[in-house]
Amino acid sequence: MDGNGALFGTLSGNTRDVVHKFSVDLPKKHGRGGQSALRFARLREEKRHNYVRKVAELAVQNFITNDKVNCAGLILAGSADFKNDLNQSDMFDQRLAAKVIKVVDVSYGGENGFNQAIDLSAETLSNVKFIQEKKLLNLYFENISQDSGKVCYGIEDTLKALELGACETLIVFENLEHTRWVLKGSEGEIILHTTPQQEQDRSQFLDKDTGQEMEIIDQQPFLEWLAEKYRDFGASLEFVSDRSSEGNQFVKGFGGIGAILRYKVNFEQLADFDEEDEYYDD
Repeated sequence: MDGNGALFGTLSGNTRDVVHKFSVDLPKKHGRGGQSALRFARLREEKRHNYVRKVAELAVQNFITNDKVNCAGLILAGSADFKNDLNQSDMFDQRLAAKVIKVVDVSYGGENGFNQAIDLSAETLSNVKFIQEKKLLNLYFENISQDSGKVCYGIEDTLKALELGACETLIVFENLEHTRWVLKGSEGEIILHTTPQQEQDRSQFLDKDTGQEMEIIDQQPFLEWLAEKYRDFGASLEFVSDRSSEGNQFVKGFGGIGAILRYKVNFEQLADFDEEDEYYDD
């Protein structure tokens, strides 16, 4: 925000969106003397006050949903003192004030200022992501240690839970290297997920019945497929790094993919059903 207006934007991953913007025409400082100078100063102060009030009200409209703050943190940016005025103002909702993680000076207004604010806050934003990541993975590991049955790991079980609509939060390593293959076998489509190392073994691309290499219908990075499809299964998707000790454990010990589930799923029982299906198909 500056003397020309304010912009409200969101940043999620690498996606930045402008959710609202408006312009304002505030009187500049004036050089008149006498009574008119006092009157002008009062008028100027009143307009500044109303502008800060409007920004505070719009902040609530954009960043509070159902009485809860809908973002992980707030950055206040501006080229004038308005950002500090807002931050210290009684008009600024206390729930939002508690979420301010950084106040930055920018040289521009509008979208250029928005982009500059993101650049200047890169380190802070990275720390916020790191803290969120640790919190999410601690919740995941807590479920495992309590044997709640409300977590899964590995591509196979996670995809089963996804198809059941049981996944509340999908957790995936941001550099997962798997490729998703859709192959045409003699008995229909076969889905295969491979790492670059596993791809060296061509036997898995052979049809069990004919011994011939199967036709490739589709091939794409598994992460890309997941990012396109997760909403269809009613799940949310969180990418994690391996930079924290929790992230490292998740990648090395759990294959870098898992989910927190809405309800308990018995994967052993599901596997038994799959085997029975195969038996009856024969």
